[in-house]
Amino acid sequence: MIISFLSKKNIILHLLKYKLLSMAKKSKEARGQVILECTEHKASGKPGTSRYITTKNKKNTPERMELKKYNPILKKMTVHKEIK
Repeated sequence: MIISFLSKKNIILHLLKYKLLSMAKKSKEARGQVILECTEHKASGKPGTSRYITTKNKKNTPERMELKKYNPILKKMTVHKEIK
């Protein structure tokens, strides 16, 4: 058998390399990245987009996020809604 001549350390390293074994318990990732896009910019007809990337806890806030952020093209604070 091939495994018989490998040391215990080499076996563990081999399994870790091919992700067959994990050292730490995998946590359920509730926090994920979301993209916020300006709602007023679309209606203005100006070229370009105003987008921000942020994170949110998807378990606590399952609905789409809305924040007031600065739009550098329109040069004012506007409502940005979560897309995708």
